[in-house]
Amino acid sequence: MPEYEPFAYRVTKSGEVLISRAGRLVTVVRGSAAARLIARLGVDDATDQAALQRATGNYKRGNER
Repeated sequence: MPEYEPFAYRVTKSGEVLISRAGRLVTVVRGSAAARLIARLGVDDATDQAALQRATGNYKRGNER
C-alpha cells in the first residue's frame, strides 16, 4: 500500500485555491467557494486536510485518512 500523501494547497493573488496531491493538481476552487475555504484553512494540519478533502470531493469514500 502506498504511503499516504496529504493534500497541499496554494492561494493565488486572484483568490483561487489550487489543490494538489502527490505533486499533481487536483482541482481549482474559485469565487465564493474559495473564500469560504480560505477562511477554514490555517487552523491546523488535520483541519486543513479535512477541508481540502471536502473541497475535492474525496471525503467519505474510503480514501480519506
